[in-house]
Amino acid sequence: MTASARREQVLDATMEIVSKQGFQAVTIEAVAKTAGITRPIVYEHFGNLQGLLQALVKREMSQALEQVSETALGDLAEGDPPALMLESLRTYLAAVKDHPRTWRLVLTPPQGAPALLRKRILRGRREVLKSLTDAVSPGSLPGDLSEDPELTARILSAMADEYARLVLSDPKRFPPARLLEHARWWLGQMSG
Repeated sequence: MTASARREQVLDATMEIVSKQGFQAVTIEAVAKTAGITRPIVYEHFGNLQGLLQALVKREMSQALEQVSETALGDLAEGDPPALMLESLRTYLAAVKDHPRTWRLVLTPPQGAPALLRKRILRGRREVLKSLTDAVSPGSLPGDLSEDPELTARILSAMADEYARLVLSDPKRFPPARLLEHARWWLGQMSG
């Protein structure tokens, strides 16, 4: 196994532990056992537990930011704003559905999550809110929705994140199609 593949294997094992038991259950011994390797291999690749956790947070947050960047709203004046917003939401919910472990970490950080994770989540949220605020500038949305872009962005972001948490917590009851239909209805109410 290449060094790169081994690192990914160890990070996957670490994520498995975090997903099932939380960060407090992550030890070098537990990771090695889950990965089917020896402890020295984990130390060789990450130095110590802190290095391992930092690498996991970096990987998962990078994946989340890459996925969320694909959902970014562009200039709403270049098309039908509600349709563009719904497409952005559809892409976001698909990413959440396809990568639930990553998004659980981002949207509902487990007990004992390292401070680095919380900092990266806050930084990512600030970036998303800035981008969304820029997209919903005055005049970009129907009616009065864009009179206060900062508040509009916060509400839209909170709704999207709540939809995502519903996909994670009960995907059969709250499939993306149902949530998108609700978002379509909500946008219609706001612009009507």
